[in-house]
Amino acid sequence: MGIMSKIFGTYSERELKRIYPIQKQVLDLEDKYRAMSDEQLKAVTPALKERLGAGETLDDILPDAFAACREAADRVLGMRHFPVQIIGGIVLHQGRISEMRTGEGKTLVATLSAYLNALTGKGVHIVTVNDYLAKRDSEWMGKVYRFMGLSVGLIVHGLTNSQRREAYGCDITYGTNNEFGFDYLRDNMVIYKQDMVQRGHHYAIVDEVDSILIDEARTPLIISGAGDKSTDMYMRADKLAKSLKCYRTAEVDNKQDNDDIDADYIVDEKAKTATLTPRGVRKTEEYFGIENLTDGDNMSIQHHINQAIKANGVMARDVDYVVKDGEVIIVDEFTGRLMLGRRYNEGLHQAIEAKEGVQVERESKTLATITFQNFFRMYEKLAGMTGTALTEADEFMEIYKLDVVEIPTNKPICRDDHADVVYKTEKAKFNAVIDNIAQCHEKGQPVLVGTISIEKSELLSQMLKRKGIKHEVLNAKYHEKEAEIVAQAGKYGAVTIATNMAGRGTDIVLGGNAEYLAKADMRKAGYEDDIINEATGFADTDNEEIIQARKEYTSLLQKYKEQISAEAQKVKEAGGLFIIGTERHESRRIDNQLRGRSGRQGDPGETRFFMSLEDDLMRLFGGERIQSVMDMIKADEDMPIEAKILSNSIESAQSRVEARNFGIRKNVLQFDDVMNRQRELIYSQRAKVLDGEDISGIIKNMIHENIDARVRQYLVDDEVHDNWNLEGLRDYFLGWLTTKDDFRYTTQQLAETTKEQIRDQLTQRADEIYARREKEFTPQRMREIERVVLLKIVDTKWMQHIDDMEELKRGMYLRGYAQKDPVVEYRLEGFDMFDAMIDSIREDTVRLLYTIQVRTNEEPRREQVAKPSQEGYGSDGTVQNKPRHVQKVGRNDPCPCGSGKKYKKCCGA
Repeated sequence: MGIMSKIFGTYSERELKRIYPIQKQVLDLEDKYRAMSDEQLKAVTPALKERLGAGETLDDILPDAFAACREAADRVLGMRHFPVQIIGGIVLHQGRISEMRTGEGKTLVATLSAYLNALTGKGVHIVTVNDYLAKRDSEWMGKVYRFMGLSVGLIVHGLTNSQRREAYGCDITYGTNNEFGFDYLRDNMVIYKQDMVQRGHHYAIVDEVDSILIDEARTPLIISGAGDKSTDMYMRADKLAKSLKCYRTAEVDNKQDNDDIDADYIVDEKAKTATLTPRGVRKTEEYFGIENLTDGDNMSIQHHINQAIKANGVMARDVDYVVKDGEVIIVDEFTGRLMLGRRYNEGLHQAIEAKEGVQVERESKTLATITFQNFFRMYEKLAGMTGTALTEADEFMEIYKLDVVEIPTNKPICRDDHADVVYKTEKAKFNAVIDNIAQCHEKGQPVLVGTISIEKSELLSQMLKRKGIKHEVLNAKYHEKEAEIVAQAGKYGAVTIATNMAGRGTDIVLGGNAEYLAKADMRKAGYEDDIINEATGFADTDNEEIIQARKEYTSLLQKYKEQISAEAQKVKEAGGLFIIGTERHESRRIDNQLRGRSGRQGDPGETRFFMSLEDDLMRLFGGERIQSVMDMIKADEDMPIEAKILSNSIESAQSRVEARNFGIRKNVLQFDDVMNRQRELIYSQRAKVLDGEDISGIIKNMIHENIDARVRQYLVDDEVHDNWNLEGLRDYFLGWLTTKDDFRYTTQQLAETTKEQIRDQLTQRADEIYARREKEFTPQRMREIERVVLLKIVDTKWMQHIDDMEELKRGMYLRGYAQKDPVVEYRLEGFDMFDAMIDSIREDTVRLLYTIQVRTNEEPRREQVAKPSQEGYGSDGTVQNKPRHVQKVGRNDPCPCGSGKKYKKCCGA
């Protein structure tokens, strides 16, 4: 592949050759638009819309739209798009991923494609990783759009429905992936169309596309409601788990008999699973006083103990989660950020709460769910920007049909990437890291140290304190100060320790960040944070206090920019920002992101990764080859090794882990694809009902289909009528279609009666009763009742179906042992369950519509009721616990109500 690329060029180079002529068209129009007055420039927007209306395509008007937007950005923001940024905008418009290095101005690039596509009037969504960036970009870049006559909306946490609807109604809407996804799910739970907030999914530009479409896509979006109350079972299971002995292994040897292992449960560190050994099973049975843990009646106990051993054996505090203010908060393993509001599902979060001794919250029930993959695939056109996407190009293409085009940098990269250094032990590695930091610090070179966990960042901090080196620590525990700390990482002599990608999206400027220094001065001067945020924002205002604060901020910003320019020169002379990686991440992309923090816009910089054989990546995925090499060369603990064979083995280990993680995400998606087809069917039917369609015809069909199905169920034989269960049929419809006197035929009458006659009799009666109810309620009110009843029952049944499908999925992996594809089996059984759900929706809707009573505003009648004195009640009217003889119905027996179903599926449910 290397030789082919040298001859024909890389994929990106070949694609760029096609784009350069379009870029030239945009650049050639620069003088034309520069000569326009503001009014003439603003008039370009309606003119371009007219051209679209006359039949031209977006590609036809692209050069003019880009040139106009470029000129507007220069006038409003003082920022004119570089030629390479125009290429990035073209790639985004084409529905592809634009890979641009850190500091190349991705925020500004998005304006070109967003402006062009917003001219269609269908709406453009710009998706960011957090509320801060969404707000900043909507105000900052929003000035350009508003100048050109387009409206800009912002979707962040805490908005009302009307505010959201207004924001989605804008030409361009900024927001986070979570907010967009949750709004979609909520829109498909409303009863009235006017409560919906979104208006379709036309075009989305995803910032930090690798973080959102890959890292976050492993966890589905779930809207939860109150579920079962928290039980003491979590505490009991945790108490047992803490008394059990754990055996850790990089990979469980399937040939080994678990009964021979001197432990109660095994933790497979590679697969991140915990499994009870036979010895652990016996201890569990003894602890809970049960005979057989695997018995069906003990499934709940088994589930709780499995989650308890996972919480204690697999989930690590300050790595996977932190405990803050008596609450367990998940830490994003890729960004190091706190995932506020997120909870592990299936009771794992409760098990961790029990482990940490904080209050165990009640379990939740899933109301609606969708994966990010399936949400973003709904957009007619999808595009993305990031600094690191090429390593995941295969996944982007396979899952999202997105290709990656690498955009050249505006200035040549001057960064020096040193070879990796490997040590035998972690202790030796950290000593070497400290020595390297000390050398840089001595000459004033700023250092940013990347760690993969909070625990490691705090260990390094302690070692630096002992050395007397002043430094800042940035991890998930100090989430609020994240951007502020990382922004100053480029100051002369600064040492900053950060968990991997903490502070992503914040520019590290050599010499320091003037913006944050100005903010700090304003705080000292007594300005409130709210006013400071407004002073540094871009929103239009006539508030005198904010206008004054902006003047103060501008003055301070200018002062610090002058100071920083001198300091920046000193930093450049010292070698620029030095990035130290203390461990290779399992994804090469995360390592590249850390590297990319240095060397922005042609600045000098250096990077180096330090590793040890005790690192998780080397230990779990490095294999015996690396260990044998180290043993062969008999390396001392403190001796660094820079061997090609080790570097190749490390990259090979990372590739294997990436492939494995892709496999996991793909597997999750394959299962969700089954649910997605069902979700689309349910939501599309829901949309028709919400659109106000007259569904009386659908309801009548439901009634007729239900009668037809029940007649076939109870009257099974056409010829011999002895097998007919007329009593069961009568009881099924009793109270809404039939009375106790129906179907009482003599033998002669029964012989002369056909199934069709009985079906026609029931259908005619159903139509008559329905017509009578419609007259009683009025047609207008009847249409509303039909709509609300159908939606409510669909939502209730769909929620139950989500839980049932989740239960089905848990048992599917066992099908693999029978040489069956779990996904195929899940699809087949899932659609059988879906058909059963549709049948159940039809049945319950019809029954409810025939029995519903409309409440009026009449005063309820209150009658004096005599206290009962018959047997079974006390003298004060309370029920006494007098034993009654009731015949017990088995779960698998026919239901006594005569439905023909098993008891557990009917009244026993």
